[in-house]
Amino acid sequence: MSVANNIQQLKKTLPKEVVLVAVSKTKPIASILEAYRIGQRIFGENKIQEMTAKFEELPKDIEWHMIGHLQRNKIKYMAHYVHLIHGIDSFKTLKEINKQAKKHHRVIRCLLQAKIAKEDTKFGLSFSEIDAILNAKELQELEHIKISGFMGMASFTNNQEQIKKEFLALKKFFDSQKNKTATNIDIQTLSMGMSGDYQLAIACGSNMVRVGSAIFGSRNY
Repeated sequence: MSVANNIQQLKKTLPKEVVLVAVSKTKPIASILEAYRIGQRIFGENKIQEMTAKFEELPKDIEWHMIGHLQRNKIKYMAHYVHLIHGIDSFKTLKEINKQAKKHHRVIRCLLQAKIAKEDTKFGLSFSEIDAILNAKELQELEHIKISGFMGMASFTNNQEQIKKEFLALKKFFDSQKNKTATNIDIQTLSMGMSGDYQLAIACGSNMVRVGSAIFGSRNY
């Protein structure tokens, strides 16, 4: 199956309110262009250098999403173009994004990463830590970011009940935070679900899915 076919088949299964982020990390320009030619405009990368190289080479109406763990010292390389940053797990990182966005007279949309998985290897904030960030007076001073919602990764397990429980916990928390009224908070996006579990994530209330191997085939590392 071609990339174009994979996307067309996938989009048939997605509710219209669910945003598809095509995860193009490690994939060549040609594969991204194949997806682009049939209308896909949102792509996700997990390394800033690779994403920036692709940004420079590809059409400028692509929305680039940074979905990997962030190194603060590299934020400056994407601040002029990144559309949405998914994996934010500290207030320090928000401050650095704000600082770099300000230099380019931009407001960068951000998702706070919730730690919902049982594994220690997953990054993220507890719900109480997210709550503390959203209620912090200091957050209101960051005029060049907008917290648009949350991202979560479920445990790497075949136990569907466990995954469902984790997704539902994040959906419940997401719903509880939607009434925040600060100017730089607009909780609209819930980014949950990848190639292996996106259908379950959507059933649990996700409105953004990050799909890579189901579109581009397995990774080339």
